[in-house]
Amino acid sequence: MDAGSESLANISVETAHRDFEEVFRAHYPRIARVIARIVQDPSRAEELAADVFWKYLHGRRAHDESPGGWLYRAAVRIGLDELRRVRRREKYEPLLSWLGIAPSPEQLHAATQDQKHVRAVLDVLKRRDSALLVLRSEGLAYQEIAGILRLNETSLGTLLRRAQEAFRKEYVNRYGPQTF
Repeated sequence: MDAGSESLANISVETAHRDFEEVFRAHYPRIARVIARIVQDPSRAEELAADVFWKYLHGRRAHDESPGGWLYRAAVRIGLDELRRVRRREKYEPLLSWLGIAPSPEQLHAATQDQKHVRAVLDVLKRRDSALLVLRSEGLAYQEIAGILRLNETSLGTLLRRAQEAFRKEYVNRYGPQTF
């Protein structure tokens, strides 16, 4: 390649870059909104919009005349594909867990963190409150709990509500309301 054709190649690359930047600035906010309306998740919509523009950048020859139309069609398609993928996952995940297929590392980590948080809160509550909550979470009836803890069965509902409220307050105090 001689110096003249190399210079032309650089100019066409710069022009293509400028053209892409103009299309991106003009259409990205609307494309992200269209996808967000479909998937109901703004952050995921931004990722998918970036995918749409990546596809546009790497396959531009087919849609140079009307980038807006192509981008909107691609946005709707990618949004619907994502919606179908999420629905499929929601449909089949319970079956996979029933079959004993192992959860993902992220799910394991989140579950471990939740368990640590609950144990830490139970550790600082009154012993009776912790015992009430643990026994009730195991599915024991009021009569059984009252017998185990030697409490009056008629006051068990009130005691359990107070224990739950104490747990909630301590949990929110330690870890914030968004995690409860």
